[in-house]
Amino acid sequence: MSDIIEINGYRIGRGEQQAIELNIARLPTHTNIDLPIHLYRAEEDGPVLLLTGGLHGDEINGIEILRRMIHNQMLMPRKGTVIAMPLVNTYGFIQNIRGLPDGKDINRSFPGSQTGSLASLMAHTLMNQILPHVDLGIDFHTGGEARANYPQIRCDWSLKRNRDIAKAFSPPVIVNSSVLDNTFRKAAQDNGTPVLVYEGGEALRFDELAIQEGIDGTLRLMEYLEMIPATTDPQQTEIYEASPWIRAEYGGLFRHEAELGDHVEEGQLLGYISDPYGDLWAEVQSHKEGRIIGLNNAPVVYKGDALVHIACDFIKTV
Repeated sequence: MSDIIEINGYRIGRGEQQAIELNIARLPTHTNIDLPIHLYRAEEDGPVLLLTGGLHGDEINGIEILRRMIHNQMLMPRKGTVIAMPLVNTYGFIQNIRGLPDGKDINRSFPGSQTGSLASLMAHTLMNQILPHVDLGIDFHTGGEARANYPQIRCDWSLKRNRDIAKAFSPPVIVNSSVLDNTFRKAAQDNGTPVLVYEGGEALRFDELAIQEGIDGTLRLMEYLEMIPATTDPQQTEIYEASPWIRAEYGGLFRHEAELGDHVEEGQLLGYISDPYGDLWAEVQSHKEGRIIGLNNAPVVYKGDALVHIACDFIKTV
């Protein structure tokens, strides 16, 4: 851990707590858009933990996790440094959209470019202004529009450092998930910095279970890193190798019978698809034994739409 962390001209020493801002660009109205960053530094040497939320502007549960932790003064470590960025995509947040006004997705724009699109510029800022100071990170996400996620950590299970971080966070479910090109997780991994993804809840909706699990998991991880005193115990976590979606075989109206977090057997009834006229009534069954980690809450579905996300190929419980 460096004696001084310098970000965009701000110098933050050991034992200091400071909120700083990175200017990204302006709205067409000439209004500046800044990226707020909260830094919490202990006097004693230790790891630097990055916590990011709102990379997608409509995913508010991660924003709320970090807002509550900041408000309740949970992030000041006794060792090391916490860098908290509750809202990365201010543009999307203002408009209640996932990406940016130009349709670009920041989390498909890494490692970014200083001369590229706005999404590329924001990705470049994270990679060059923030990530060089970081040892590990958690990127908080939420399910998409009308899609709810059960609290889970996604990581590449083949990497020991990822396994250690994920188990320390101790969510209800860990899913082995390979990195996607141009994502923050992939760019950070290529840089030698493990950044794991936490998923929980649904876009534009507060989910208290997802929020509390995110807070509790962050505190458990900080305890594991010896950044704060150990006061909590890990909970039981199930680890799965794969996570396929069950998709609609017909277009119509979908009503689910199973709920988030349910354990299901192969062939178990998950819901029904009907048509608006009473002629169609089709069962949706699980193709795998596993646990439901995602649900499509939109009643109107088309053939091929993702309906139920199943974590399967159980590895073990820790």
